[in-house]
Amino acid sequence: MRYKSGMRAALFRGTGPADEVLSVEEVEPPPLGPNDVGVRVSVSAVNPTDWKERSRGAGPGEAGFKVPNQDGAGTIEAVGADVDPARVGERVWVYFAAWKRRWGTAAELCVLPSRQAVALPDSVSDDLGASLGIPALTAHRCLFADGPIDGATVLVSGGAGAVGHYAIELAKWRGARVITTVSGDQKAELAADAGADAVVNYRVEDAAERIAELAPAGVDRVVEVALHRNLDLDRAVCGEHASIAAYANGGSVKLAVRELMVRNLNVRFVLVYTMPEPALALAVSEVSEALAAGALSELPAHRFTLDRIAAAHDAVEAGAVGKVLVDLAG
Repeated sequence: MRYKSGMRAALFRGTGPADEVLSVEEVEPPPLGPNDVGVRVSVSAVNPTDWKERSRGAGPGEAGFKVPNQDGAGTIEAVGADVDPARVGERVWVYFAAWKRRWGTAAELCVLPSRQAVALPDSVSDDLGASLGIPALTAHRCLFADGPIDGATVLVSGGAGAVGHYAIELAKWRGARVITTVSGDQKAELAADAGADAVVNYRVEDAAERIAELAPAGVDRVVEVALHRNLDLDRAVCGEHASIAAYANGGSVKLAVRELMVRNLNVRFVLVYTMPEPALALAVSEVSEALAAGALSELPAHRFTLDRIAAAHDAVEAGAVGKVLVDLAG
């Protein structure tokens, strides 16, 4: 089953600043492999990984150009020979669209393996579907890589960010108590709206003292966005046998191995693209389950048209609070 020919897509042919290397052009969509689906994209989301790849990553190489953005939502328009044709017309959220592939979601059509297009409930908006992917799957791995969290106390660093937002919501959905750190009032409000039990503004109070008051026995899990800055804080507030899951590379860290060993603390590093296949499958399944249960919500959106794709990438690079979305429908 084939899709209509021709599509508008954002693309880059080399790495560098967004306004220098990103352009919007008319291109032919890629052919469907036997296990692929062609998704008519309605909303594409921009994550830090997207601008970083475009800015200083490997670039498009011999392919000539690459369409950016890993996450999005839309409707399946065509399927490969080995995919159930009943999937045509299905609303989906997609993930890893541009991982080791040329065709990301910043285009009217996105072609990717069928398993990476996940059914989107009728009650869920395309905006929320497009926002899941990298952030929600990363949050899931950070939370559950070291076992169940029912009744645990979880510390989420940066609770107003996309990963932090879904870490709060997934942790609450699974019965954990959540403490989160933020750097301002607007971010505190976002974290509280996501369901955090306690929000600590580290700019106006001593985070270690406040978290110790909230969790005298120590926290059981840490979802960490800035290990290079927060390792001392994490060590101070962790209980015995706790796990710290770091998902962003901010710089080198020096580990106090003896102290971590004596307390049986675990420092785990998480890169969503290379997480074990069973863990990825579980994350996709449980994120979908949480979505259907109404446990996940949208962050405030910063909207851009495809023609303003460079501005969208720049907004994420500048640290926009909320979710940067690129509209492709209409």
